[in-house]
Amino acid sequence: MKKLPIGIQTFSKIREEGYTYIDKTEEAFELVNNFTYVFLSRPRRFGKSLFVDTLKELFEGNKKLFEGLYIYDKWNWDEKYPVIKISWDGKNRSIKDLEANLRETLLENQKRLNIKCDDDLDLVICFRRLITEAAEKYNQKVVILIDEYDKPILDVIDDIEQAKEHREYLKGLYSVLKGVDAYIRFAFLTGVSKFSKASIFSGLNMLEDISLVDTFGNICGYTQRDIETSFKDYFVNVDMEGVKRWYNGYNFLKDNVYNPFDILNFIRNKCQFRNYWFETGTPSFLIKLIKSRNYFLPKLTNLIVDDKLLSSFDVENIDLEVILFQSGYLTIEKVIQTPRNIEYKLRIPNLEVQISLNDYILRYLFNHREANYIQNQSYDAFYNGELDVIRDNLTTLFSSIPYTNYTNNELKLYEGFYASVVYSYLASLGFDLIGEDVTNKGRIDLTVFVSDKVYIIEFKVDGVKGEALSQIKHKNYAQKYLDMGKDIYLVGIEFSSSERNIVNFEWEKLER
Repeated sequence: MKKLPIGIQTFSKIREEGYTYIDKTEEAFELVNNFTYVFLSRPRRFGKSLFVDTLKELFEGNKKLFEGLYIYDKWNWDEKYPVIKISWDGKNRSIKDLEANLRETLLENQKRLNIKCDDDLDLVICFRRLITEAAEKYNQKVVILIDEYDKPILDVIDDIEQAKEHREYLKGLYSVLKGVDAYIRFAFLTGVSKFSKASIFSGLNMLEDISLVDTFGNICGYTQRDIETSFKDYFVNVDMEGVKRWYNGYNFLKDNVYNPFDILNFIRNKCQFRNYWFETGTPSFLIKLIKSRNYFLPKLTNLIVDDKLLSSFDVENIDLEVILFQSGYLTIEKVIQTPRNIEYKLRIPNLEVQISLNDYILRYLFNHREANYIQNQSYDAFYNGELDVIRDNLTTLFSSIPYTNYTNNELKLYEGFYASVVYSYLASLGFDLIGEDVTNKGRIDLTVFVSDKVYIIEFKVDGVKGEALSQIKHKNYAQKYLDMGKDIYLVGIEFSSSERNIVNFEWEKLER
């Protein structure tokens, strides 16, 4: 079996040292032959850096590295291009950090291209000189590769003023490109988020976003076919349906794909199901946004947005659903063509993200930490239809939320707060959920699917006792699921804002 390229983003090392490589050169061939200025957004650790390095080796004409790959007999290897590659590795907490990182990466490019900038030259001017002098020295247009262009902003996104300062610095740097168009053969920029052209790429109206172009939907990530061919020897006697549920499901308008980081670490750790990708980054900024906007978390299971996914945002105007998508916590389920525009139905991509994100929300938004045996007890109770256990565990859950989470705001009066806590708790257990589940009589607050059971749940705050269960029955919410052949439970949960907990929990089981 070939070695696993865990943490390796260098194309030459992978090819020369016999690591497994998933051929992305067909996408590379289509890209460089049809575009000049390109932007690609993908979540972190999705293979962007490896693809950038693949392009570098391709344009530099390192033919031997591409033997046996799609592009090998299609590329003109006699043409070689000078390549300038910029990446924002390391710490980016201040402008001083940015300047140090940029100086280092420009020195690396100068050394590789055998071009020298004056030591006292402004770094932005040095970048421009590097482009023009490389074109003149090699009598060939230049290729510009900028990996993780937005990292200096995202590294400080929790500090809006610092993020704005970094934005202005990057704007000055990237604006160099618009003045040297005559010297550029191809420019490719990757990132997690798409910031507005006006704020970052002033004047670069020719920059084309391929992030949701179906031709390039698989440009990063592993497909199911990749798993069943290139990695098949590693998955003998492995629960492949479990692998799909845990790690597959990202969609960028082509095939469902896996995050490579998950698959490689799953194999290395003897096929143990863990949150490999999620634990490499903490979404603390997203949690702050969710909290500040009183976001109704059950919406994440049944979310439809317009084409704002294709639009950009800026540090002063961050759309939570867009950044959840771009960061990899949501993905596309389907495209809906309406008479006026295109809409996207979004979903959480897989079990890893569902469990990990909601566990994180419970810990850091609601300050809730629960012993594993209690979570296992709740899990079993839903499987067995033990509603009294569910009631007791949910009551304990709300009792554990600190008083400070309710003070100085209107959370205690906000029905969505209670629904969000229950949703996050059940989602962290790995159940299939639908929030605001639409029927012909209204919307079910939360529907839970567990094996051969369906739980229809309605929430009320400071209402009349029995109102929640009565609404489920009066509006006949169960009608939607009668044909499924499953046991159906109607559950009304009522809260008191003064007691900050459940004060009435009623349920009925429908006879089949």
